[in-house]
Amino acid sequence: MTTYFEEANPAQILRDYPIGEDFATITAMSRDALHALQERRFRQVVARGWQVPFYRRHWNAAGLEPGDIQSLDDLVKIPTFSKSDLMASVEAHPPLGDFHGMEDGRSIVLHTTSGTTGTPQPLLYGAYDREVQNALLARAYLLQGLRPEDVVHSVYGFGMVNGGHYIRETMLHYTKSMLLSAGTGLETRSEQQVALMKRFGATVIVGFADYIAKLAQVALEAGLEPGRDIPIRMISGHLSKDGRATLETAWPGAEAYDWYGVGDTGIVAAEGPDQDGLYLWEDAHLVEILDPDTGAPLVDGETGNICVTPLFKTTIYPVIRFDTKDVSTILPGEGALGPALRRIAGFQGRSDNMVKLRGVNVYPTAIAPILAAIDGLNGEYVCKAHVKDGREEMTVMVETSDDQSAPGLQASVSEELRRRLGVGLLVELTGPGGTAALTQIESRQKPIRLIDER
Repeated sequence: MTTYFEEANPAQILRDYPIGEDFATITAMSRDALHALQERRFRQVVARGWQVPFYRRHWNAAGLEPGDIQSLDDLVKIPTFSKSDLMASVEAHPPLGDFHGMEDGRSIVLHTTSGTTGTPQPLLYGAYDREVQNALLARAYLLQGLRPEDVVHSVYGFGMVNGGHYIRETMLHYTKSMLLSAGTGLETRSEQQVALMKRFGATVIVGFADYIAKLAQVALEAGLEPGRDIPIRMISGHLSKDGRATLETAWPGAEAYDWYGVGDTGIVAAEGPDQDGLYLWEDAHLVEILDPDTGAPLVDGETGNICVTPLFKTTIYPVIRFDTKDVSTILPGEGALGPALRRIAGFQGRSDNMVKLRGVNVYPTAIAPILAAIDGLNGEYVCKAHVKDGREEMTVMVETSDDQSAPGLQASVSEELRRRLGVGLLVELTGPGGTAALTQIESRQKPIRLIDER
């Protein structure tokens, strides 16, 4: 019987998907050389896909037969799939579905999604692809400036969800940094997290921006000054548009970096030192931007759904043209790392979590940087989509920075949202902590920002 690490072969992974200083071998590649590498890996992934019942069923239904997909030019022939297709597979073949191809006796890592919108989706990994994902995340952290002497405070959750385990494995297997695996505020109280950071000298925080910003406020309430008493120099997480300024203000002296990925694929893209878009790990992923309505590929510069095909998932659960429903844009032009790797703008919302109000598309996550810039607010909010007098409306419940809101604040917030979004929203003010029960910010990695009451 082989062990997990024998199946994973980390030494080979680091040759195939280099990190740290060796990552320069990827950034120095020409687009033609990168394309040839993608072709070879893509053919291996497709061959694995034909062995999995889920793909045989979907591809046969689209009129495909083995041999029809020979090169990257044929990628668009393959039908996309999304989480709804995976959950249909789970319902028909409980409890794990038939999209995994795990009948060959390989090592298996099982996690699930959070289950916010229903039954949690199984997330399955083989030893090899799990460790590739871990190495690719380490690539991002090292590119952004992680050092061996850093003490890293992680606020990613544990339990069945993937986040905290993913970060712990990455730090332990592919960096020399020390990890404080605090988890969410439910797992380690916010006040205790701040005390841990002070006691052990945390220099880096990783996680979701909302909770990282909240920890700065908790530190102040505990009599600690972020940046002085807790000298964080680097934050790596998931930033909303214009969210960098909010975090760097909350944690003076820190530089904030963005990265993008989902549980099914692992990390897909990350900012580099230039902080000019997120570089796609194109040696490891094929990334397309698709029209949310038609599914047709869009050209660089157009906004649509991120569709991902990992080129390393050839063991458990191959992922081939997965429509994440996350919205972004491939940036035109060349970044500082050179021509080999394209860039995306980062996470811009979800096409299945968008509310259309009087012809205007409103993404709840786009509201965060608007509120963060308004004096008298603490940045916490939740949106409620509902029907009022026969038409769809959205109410934004916004927390003030103290219990006494300034005169005219509600009108000012309403006007600023109308000006920036192009459509009027209803505004409801509440005191500090007034949205916490709805957003579940203390217990969830990603707070709930939209409650659909329609």
